Amino acid sequence: MKRPKLYIVSTPIGNPDDISLRALKVLKEVDIILCEEYKPARRLLSQYEIVPKELIAINEHNEKESVQDVLNMLLEGKTAALISDCGTPLFSDPGNHLIPKLIDFQVEITALPGANSLLPALVGSGFNTTNFYYYGWLSPKKDIRKRELFELKKRKDLLVIMETPYRLITLLKDVKKYFGDFKQICLAYKLTMTEEKYYRGTVKDVLRDVEKESLKGEFVLLIENR
Repeated sequence: MKRPKLYIVSTPIGNPDDISLRALKVLKEVDIILCEEYKPARRLLSQYEIVPKELIAINEHNEKESVQDVLNMLLEGKTAALISDCGTPLFSDPGNHLIPKLIDFQVEITALPGANSLLPALVGSGFNTTNFYYYGWLSPKKDIRKRELFELKKRKDLLVIMETPYRLITLLKDVKKYFGDFKQICLAYKLTMTEEKYYRGTVKDVLRDVEKESLKGEFVLLIENR
């Protein structure tokens, strides 16, 4: 019987050419593909002409309940690949209940390197990236968000924040309010896509450009707070 194994597979965040040869090989060979949502997964696999043997959705709504079923299949000797809708799984995506459970049962885990938004944002920012603090996603709740930003302001680091596209202007206004007009930031916008652009400068200037261009797309925000 084959040894149970799970591959954590990164998929493109925008540009389909960013898929790795190793990722394609794994996705073609595994018995099961665990995806965040069926529709994006089927679209992705179709793009690379991959027909999965079995496709199972693991997301924030069912992950806790589905972990045991996935574990049982793997303990039977099956191999699986975990993908998210885009980018690197577990990086602000489902999988944080699944992986520890599999490790407890000595299922072999292999993480493939690949596309993600964090590293391109950092290295293209122009800031010193020797050290940085990745906070991730701010709360959408106003009071909690206020406390989070207040605590982040105290941290003397290069700060990395993620947000949904429709809250881009709101986020920049919040940063302006708590960090001041002239704090240096970099907005890494629509990375790997044809519209990719880095907006560098003060909060005031970047906010002006974003409002002027009515930007609405995936992004990573870096705040130079050292």
